[in-house]
Amino acid sequence: MSTAKVNKESKKRRWRVSRRGFLIGLGATGVGLALGVRFGVPAFRLQVAGMFAGENTMGGIEAPPNLWFEIGADNKVVMYMPKVEMGQGVHTALAQIAAEELEVAWEQVEVRQAPTDHGWGNDGGTAGSTSVSGLYGPLREAGATMRQMLLSAAAGQLGVAVSGLEAKEGAVYKRGESEPSLSYGEIAANVDSWEVPEEAPALKSVADFHTIGQAKGRVDFASKLTGEAIYGYDMRLPGMLYGAVARPPSWGSRLVKADVGTANEVDGVEMVVLEDGWAGVVATSRAAAQTAIRRLDLSWEEDIFQQEDIDEIVQVGNGRGVVIQKEGDVKAAFEAEDSYIAEYSSPVAVHAHLEGQAALVDVQADKVKAWVSTQFPSNTANAIAEFLGREPETVVVQGTYLGGGFGRKEGADVALEAARLSAKVGKPVHVGWTRTEEMRYGYFRPPTRHVMRGRVAADGKLLAMEHQQVSGPVAFGFVPKAMELVLGADFGAWRGAMIPYAIADKRTMTWLVELPFRTGWWRGLGLLANVFAVESFVDELAHQEGIDPLTLRLNNLPEGELGERYRRALEAVAEGVKWAEGPPAGRGRGLAICVDANTVVAMVADVAIVDNQIKVERIVTSVDPGLVINPDGCKAQTEGGILMGLSSTLFEEIRFKDGQAEAGNFDSYPLLTMKETPDVEVLLLSSGDRPFGMGEPPMGPVAAAVANAVFDLTGQRLRHLPLRL
Repeated sequence: MSTAKVNKESKKRRWRVSRRGFLIGLGATGVGLALGVRFGVPAFRLQVAGMFAGENTMGGIEAPPNLWFEIGADNKVVMYMPKVEMGQGVHTALAQIAAEELEVAWEQVEVRQAPTDHGWGNDGGTAGSTSVSGLYGPLREAGATMRQMLLSAAAGQLGVAVSGLEAKEGAVYKRGESEPSLSYGEIAANVDSWEVPEEAPALKSVADFHTIGQAKGRVDFASKLTGEAIYGYDMRLPGMLYGAVARPPSWGSRLVKADVGTANEVDGVEMVVLEDGWAGVVATSRAAAQTAIRRLDLSWEEDIFQQEDIDEIVQVGNGRGVVIQKEGDVKAAFEAEDSYIAEYSSPVAVHAHLEGQAALVDVQADKVKAWVSTQFPSNTANAIAEFLGREPETVVVQGTYLGGGFGRKEGADVALEAARLSAKVGKPVHVGWTRTEEMRYGYFRPPTRHVMRGRVAADGKLLAMEHQQVSGPVAFGFVPKAMELVLGADFGAWRGAMIPYAIADKRTMTWLVELPFRTGWWRGLGLLANVFAVESFVDELAHQEGIDPLTLRLNNLPEGELGERYRRALEAVAEGVKWAEGPPAGRGRGLAICVDANTVVAMVADVAIVDNQIKVERIVTSVDPGLVINPDGCKAQTEGGILMGLSSTLFEEIRFKDGQAEAGNFDSYPLLTMKETPDVEVLLLSSGDRPFGMGEPPMGPVAAAVANAVFDLTGQRLRHLPLRL
C-alpha cells in the first residue's frame, strides 16, 4: 500500500472563528477575559450566550490529505477518521463527504478510527452534534486536494496535461474516453512523494453531488453484523489481566483505612493495590477481580444527604444567577398587566448506554498503549500521560467502537484506573465498569427547575416572557475555572433555555447551583428539560386565550431566516398529521418546536390513556438539518433521539437516599421498551448548502409535545418529568 507523503505543507487558509476556536482562545490566551473587561462582563456574557445558542460549528480540523486517506494497489481507499463511531453513523456520513470530492466509488471506501498518534494533534473529540458540521468543509477540501494530487501524478505518468484528465469512481480518465487510463491504486503505486497544491482546488456545487444526499449503507454494518467490530469491552491482548476498583458507599465518602482482608485468598488474584485513598485489584478474570474487591477490609468516612436536600437546593434564587438573554424591558412589561406563571422541573437521570466504561492499557517502560471506549481519545491520552508522568508523545490511545456514549464517555476515569493498575503489575490491564458502577459512580444529568412567566394578547401576540432556569453543572467542571468566570453561565445547563419567539420584552436568566454529586454532559445537555419548560409554557399561554397552539407559534415566529425555517417546519408537521382535522377519537395531540445545533425540529405527539398510564401512539416530526448528507442516517438519528427523549419523558428518574443513587440496575431504572414505542414518522426538510447537527436536536421537543398532548386529551397540565397522571 502506498501512502501519500507530503513534501509541502498545505497552504494555510484563514477560517472564520468557530465556537471551539473561541473557547480554545479563552483558555490559552485569556483574550476572552480581556474582551469581557473591555466591553463589560454582562454585555459580553450576553454576546457569548447568543453565540452558543446559534450555529454549531465546533469540531473542525485542518490537516494535509495524507492524514485522511490511504490508497492501496488494490484501489481501496482507507479513510482515517478522528471522530469516533458510537452508533450514530458518523463514520458513514463523513466517508460520504470525503468520497464526494475525492471521486471514488462507495465500494472502494474503508473507514478506520485513527489513533492519537496519527498526526492531527487534539481532534476536539466527538460531542455536541458537531462531527459532520465541523468536518464538512475540511473533509471536502481534503478530498478535493487529494483528487487534484492524483490527477497531477497521473498527468506525469501519462504524459498529458492535467486539463485533459478527469477523475471519477476511483480512476482517472482522458476526457472524452469511456475507459479509465489509470486507477487511483495504479497511480499511487508509482508515486514516491506527493506535492500538495498551493491553492485549494475548487469544490463541487451541491447540484453536482452524487454521493452526498444519497442513502448509502453504513460502512460498519458488516463488521457489526459478523462480530468483527471491536468495542472497548471486547478488547483483548495476550497475557492481559483484569482490574477492579473499590467504590465508595455514598457520594463524598473518603477512604480512610484499607487492608487486604481476604482478597488474596480469591483464586486468580495477582495483586492488591492499596494507595492513599484508593484501592484496586488485578486478577486473571474480571469475576475474580470483582470478588476480591468485596473481600477488602475498607473503612470510609461518609457524607450523607437525602433527596429532600437536593430538592431544596434546586430553586430559583439559589446559587449564581446570570442573564443570558435580554430584550426590551421585562420588568416594566410585567408591572403593567397581570401575567401568567407556571413552574416546571426535571429529575436526575443517567446515560444508560449499552456498553459500560472500558479501557485496556499496557504501560511499558518507554511507551503506553491504550484501547479505550472514549469520545475524546486525545484528551484521554493526555490524561494518561499526565497521571503517569510520561511525555505526551509516548502515550497512544486507539479509540474503539462505542456501545453508546451520550456524553458519559467524555471522561478518562476508566482509562486512568486501567493505567494505574497496569503500571503497578507490569502487564496490560483491562477495566470494565459494571452496570451498577455506571448507575452510581459516573456523573448524572442534573436536576432542573423552571419558573416561566408570560403575557399574551387576545389576538395571539406574545407580549412578554421570562424564563428563570435552575440547574446543576453540565459543562462547568469540565472546562478551566478561568473560562467559568468569563462565561458566567454554564452553556451546557441552559442549552435550549432561550426564548426563540419574536417578543418585544423577554429575558432568560439561569441559576447554577452546587450539588453533592457530580453532574455533567448528557445527550442534548440541558435541551430536553429546557425545551420542555419553554414549549409547554407557550402551549399554556395559547390555551389561556383559547388560541390554537399552532396558530400562536406561527403568529410569533422568530425573526429573520430562523423564523422562515420555523414556519416551514411547523407547516410541514401540521400537514403531516392533518392538524386542522384534530386527533383520532380517544387521543390528544400536542405540538412543540426547537432549534439546536442550528437544526430546526417540529414535533407532534398523539397520546392515549391506557390503564391510567400515558401511551404515546404516534410521533410525527419535521427536521430541517440544513444539507442532508445521508437521509437514512438522519432518520435513524431522529428516531433514536426521539425514543431516548421519550424514555426520559415517561420513565427515567434517579433519586438519592443516604448519599447514594437508589437505582443500581435497570430493575429500578426502567427504560422505554418496544411495548411503549410509538409509530415514528420523520419528514426531512433538506435546505441550504451546509449540514448542521443531528445527534441531539430531535430530543428537544419530545417531552413538551407529549405533555401538551396529555393536556389536550385530559385537561391536566403535567409540569414535572417524568410525566405521571
